[in-house]
Amino acid sequence: MAASSRPWSAITVKPSCLLLPSERKPSDGSLFLKAARLLGANTGFEASKLKVFFLGGLGKEKAVHPEFAPRTYTLTHCDLTANLTLSVSRTVNRKQLRGWYKKLQRDDVVAEWKKFRDEMSLHVHCHVSGGHLLLDLAAELRYHIFRKELPLVLQAVIHGDSNLFSKHPELVDSLVWVYFHSNSQEFNRIECWGPLKDAAMAQPT
Repeated sequence: MAASSRPWSAITVKPSCLLLPSERKPSDGSLFLKAARLLGANTGFEASKLKVFFLGGLGKEKAVHPEFAPRTYTLTHCDLTANLTLSVSRTVNRKQLRGWYKKLQRDDVVAEWKKFRDEMSLHVHCHVSGGHLLLDLAAELRYHIFRKELPLVLQAVIHGDSNLFSKHPELVDSLVWVYFHSNSQEFNRIECWGPLKDAAMAQPT
């Protein structure tokens, strides 16, 4: 699927493959995977670096089960400070994704709760490539970096929306589905990362 410039919520995914956790990794011996490893191990989640905003009437104390009220996470970060910004809202926070630098980098992550096969699941979207040449050239490297940082993303969601998980602890057992959007068939894929509580502690290789 060619990557789209439309908002995440409008994207229709046509994955080239649907994988289970034990089948996730393409190109295990690639130079790009080695390069991603050289960038360093995941430094781990630091709560002090996370800023959380509740928008659209979703106050911190209004931890309504996502089956009955849409709940979406928009996560961005600052390369200079490593600070994370998480918006919890009913739809994607498009304002948070504006700006030429963010459009150039496209390293934001969006996640949303959905009822899938009669159970709640968390669907995470990462833009690997498409939109401009620089992203296309770095598609494989970006794919491996997204995978390496995904546990940190999930930890930020769990911490930032802690009232929801305190009130509805069963949600940590929900499956995590990761959508890698790319105009490259190899990296345009959906991966199941298993239960949220396990995916947040995973050690991608």
